[in-house]
Amino acid sequence: MEYRRAKIEGGTYFFTVVTHNRRKFLCQPDNISLLRNAFRYVMEQHPFKIDAIVVLPEHIHSILTLPDGDYNFSKRWRLIKNYFTRRCAVEYKAKISKSRQNKQEQAIWQRRFWEHQIRDEKDFTNHVEYIHYNPVKHGLVSAPKDWEYSSFHRYVRDGIYDLEWGAEEEILFDESIGNE
Repeated sequence: MEYRRAKIEGGTYFFTVVTHNRRKFLCQPDNISLLRNAFRYVMEQHPFKIDAIVVLPEHIHSILTLPDGDYNFSKRWRLIKNYFTRRCAVEYKAKISKSRQNKQEQAIWQRRFWEHQIRDEKDFTNHVEYIHYNPVKHGLVSAPKDWEYSSFHRYVRDGIYDLEWGAEEEILFDESIGNE
């Protein structure tokens, strides 16, 4: 099967990256630390900006912006996933299928990821809000401020959000936003 991805140099993209079989282990403290290290390591080699991010037990949502002249987000995700996979504890590695054995893959991540090119400022804002509200949507907390593994806190520090944003009433998103 051939997958076609929009590749715009210097583009901004929304991503969903999911664990293999949606196993819930990403929010373990050692894995959060490992994810941070993976992002830092890859950013040193292949720069990009993290505009927004949330790490949930079995998936990550993020908005990344690539530098001018560069469109290779697939390489960055491959390297992040590879860094994490090679260093994560054995207890998080699932039984490897014959197909994965043949490709010398571990069973940590789903093979692919969802990507959406951000089209304009409104699209950007909608996806940032989706990311920050996602822990509430999944019933993990009652307000975005209560989820530790989110760029929401940076947005509050920068004065973009009030600390109580998303706490008072349910926020509904167009079904085209997120697609996890």
